[in-house]
Amino acid sequence: MTKEAYLDEALEIANKWLISDPDETTKVETEKLISDKNIELIQRFSSSLVFGTAGIRGARGAGPMRMNRVMIRIVATAIAEELLSDNQSDEAPLVVVGYDARHKSQIFAQDSVRVLATHGVRSLILPGPTPTPVLAYTSLSKKAKAGIMVTASHNPAEDSGYKVYWDDGAQIANPVDTKIAQRIDFKNPPTEESLADYEDATILKGDDELIKTYVDFASSSVSSESKREIKQIYTPLHGVGKKVFLDVFEKAGFENPTVVESQAEPDPDFPTVSFPNPEEEGALDLAVGLAIEKNADLVIANDPDADRLAIVARHGNKWRHLNGNEIGVLLAEHILSKEQEEDRLVVTTVVSSRLLSKIADFHKVKYAETLTGFKWIVRPGIEDKSSRFVFGYEEALGFALGDSVRDKDGITSALVFAELAAELKSEDKTVVDLLEELWNRHGVHKTALIAKRLDPETDISADFMSPWRTSPPEKIGEFAVIGSIDMLSPESELPATDALIFNISNGRIVIRPSGTEPMVKVYVEVTESVINDDVRSAERSADHKIEDLLHGVSSLFQVEKD
Repeated sequence: MTKEAYLDEALEIANKWLISDPDETTKVETEKLISDKNIELIQRFSSSLVFGTAGIRGARGAGPMRMNRVMIRIVATAIAEELLSDNQSDEAPLVVVGYDARHKSQIFAQDSVRVLATHGVRSLILPGPTPTPVLAYTSLSKKAKAGIMVTASHNPAEDSGYKVYWDDGAQIANPVDTKIAQRIDFKNPPTEESLADYEDATILKGDDELIKTYVDFASSSVSSESKREIKQIYTPLHGVGKKVFLDVFEKAGFENPTVVESQAEPDPDFPTVSFPNPEEEGALDLAVGLAIEKNADLVIANDPDADRLAIVARHGNKWRHLNGNEIGVLLAEHILSKEQEEDRLVVTTVVSSRLLSKIADFHKVKYAETLTGFKWIVRPGIEDKSSRFVFGYEEALGFALGDSVRDKDGITSALVFAELAAELKSEDKTVVDLLEELWNRHGVHKTALIAKRLDPETDISADFMSPWRTSPPEKIGEFAVIGSIDMLSPESELPATDALIFNISNGRIVIRPSGTEPMVKVYVEVTESVINDDVRSAERSADHKIEDLLHGVSSLFQVEKD
């Protein structure tokens, strides 16, 4: 089509959206785009945000390439249609809906249940802004046909998101996500008049008893006989985790952590952090400062929807920021040390540390490796009926304990980690001591990540991944590449995905595009054997190798960029 034809089509769609949009802010934005009639109108209204990676996420604004009330209604329509097409019961399917405290989240949730009611789908909306693990737990425990969590997790303040679960309690994956995506019709948005009233009888309003049920479950994740004496600092990073988190810790018998006051209450603008991600440099500075002031043992942080967990641990007079792999293997060792059954299953991803496989082998339990994301991590536990899923994690601070929440749970995992730290403290040890014990037993495993942000218009697969695929490097840093795996190849043991693995002696590099942002992520890992119990020397050697690999990868990126 010509530019003029694209413009005419975009104008037609934009005018339909203008009629359908109940939000004055985005209506004004759309009116301006229509008035200007420039390339941005085409960009905003000629296509829509991609529905995939467990749902949809993006910046708020007007048009189908942004998150707004019209787009939410369109996506909810597609979900309702897919639910009804697959419904084998005489009873209308049930969808549990939750939301965080970001701008527009509540109204997005209310619009969603109104759309569902319009199609004869029952819904249960959670009471107020709620952590994502509560939604995931409730969806599974209520045997709902789907769950919807309105959240952008740890994304920037200007973003909103829409996370979708299906009847197995897990995030949607193929083919369900594809089927929903195919039903998204952004050219014909539903009108306000076509939607059911929010007081429709099919829309059930949840009460605090739903939250209490999750609190009861989460608090029971620790042994009644375990130690409880540990001094903690907690930050929800302006998110929705605080009340549920404190209730869980209190019911489990722990002294309430001291909360970072300036980050305690939900604030969609996240005023004390540039980016509400506990992995981001500086995000936990206030919490660590308070920990030093209070002479605490542990800093615990959740991201804004409380599905991720970050830990900073005191070791002597120093504070150590544990990365996701370190938290993951510590939790795994703690959990696997509690019992002996061999039907237990632990799971991690191809980009996470391989130390978990060695820990699993040591404890004689089953181990599985999946693609990135919890829609994959929980899958082996669902599909393998001979196994009992006890733990899964990904390096991006996501941890799942057991099979009651089939997604990452930053609250339950925080409680279990506190139990571990308290038990170690009673032995005059820290979690860093335990980590070094694991290294002494299995070798030092060090990991790192490089993220390269690309232009949003970049075709990542064609423009970035393809050169790495067709001309793989023979050397990265000082390390020769001794083999590679193309995860799009039929020889790959996992479902096809756009990722590459380069093996080096005692290490590997994994390159993959982000599923939610225009960036490429490179994960590196090296291992170093410990000789004569000298963990520190082995760690220093591993750190040197990591630095060399990171430099080598960065150099290759620079060549690629040029």
